[in-house]
Amino acid sequence: MADSGQGDKSEKPTEKRMEETRLRGQVSRSADLQTLAILIMATSALSMTGPKLFGQFHAFMRESFSHIHEFDISASSAQEFFLTIFFIVFKMTSPLVFPILIAAVLIAGVQTRFQLAPKAFELNPGRMNPIKGFQKIFGIRPMIPAVLGIAKLLVILSLTWSAFLSIMQDPLFFTPSNVGRLGEFLGKSTLIILNRICIAMGFIALADYLYQRWQSTKDMMMSKQEVKDESKNAEGNPQVKARQRQRRMKTFRDMLAAVPQADAIITNPTHLAIAIRYDRKSMDAPIIIAKGARNNALRIREVAKQHKVPIIENKPLARLLFRYGRVGSEIPNQLFTAVAEILAYVYRINAYRYYRENQDIVRR
Repeated sequence: MADSGQGDKSEKPTEKRMEETRLRGQVSRSADLQTLAILIMATSALSMTGPKLFGQFHAFMRESFSHIHEFDISASSAQEFFLTIFFIVFKMTSPLVFPILIAAVLIAGVQTRFQLAPKAFELNPGRMNPIKGFQKIFGIRPMIPAVLGIAKLLVILSLTWSAFLSIMQDPLFFTPSNVGRLGEFLGKSTLIILNRICIAMGFIALADYLYQRWQSTKDMMMSKQEVKDESKNAEGNPQVKARQRQRRMKTFRDMLAAVPQADAIITNPTHLAIAIRYDRKSMDAPIIIAKGARNNALRIREVAKQHKVPIIENKPLARLLFRYGRVGSEIPNQLFTAVAEILAYVYRINAYRYYRENQDIVRR
């Protein structure tokens, strides 16, 4: 019988699942929110620069048509004419186009938190599966955007229809008007309609953003078995962890066996313990033969007391030795003086012990 927890995705996504989803580029992103930002920026830029743009366009057209009889048609003159038109159009539309591009980039970055998704660019053979592609096109889920698109269109039409009807009642449609009046009418009407569309898109973008957040969270939901598997992978294989624990215990037992040979134990006093040994005949500098923290430090001190190894409390030195020293290696050069002072003190108060040990070494 299949595990019911395998298919029932009722658990919230873990941090790892959300991070993997983000790296694949599957984040909650609302296209309507981006459209709203572009519309707002376009409406704002058009309201501020519209009269100036119309004035520049009017001046350009008047200049062009007033000297059209002087225009010499040739390959070089035509090229120069089109280049001039290009630069004039670029100059006129830049105050409108660049703010729109900036708004589009910013709103896209805000939705993705300006984070890249490198896995989204990797080749995925599953995307080339024609059966899955057919299901994406003709399934139930792809029908939802189409229905929502129709609903959005109806909302926009309902909010802009009254504005459109009022525009159609303008006297411009019933009396002769000059070009300037026509341009003013077009600019004013465009802003009115854009403002209505922005209001409609505001409601649509809010609803779409909330829906995308809900859908994204739903897609990342996990089954209980997936949560267990992820937790197991994060913690590691139990057998591997057991072997690592055995190696650490063996290493610590070897360190404890070397503690009786130490010249001094430097402590924190309770949290850290570092065993130091120095043989001037065979060593260039003192070495660390054992170190431990908390319970391990307690065991090192117990073994040291059993074998009457001096225990010296020096908090700063113990912390530095524990942090920068390595078992089986010489102490750091910067700590030579401090360790030498402790060893000199230990040798002075335990002169008989170290004399006897040196005599034992000589006999051997």
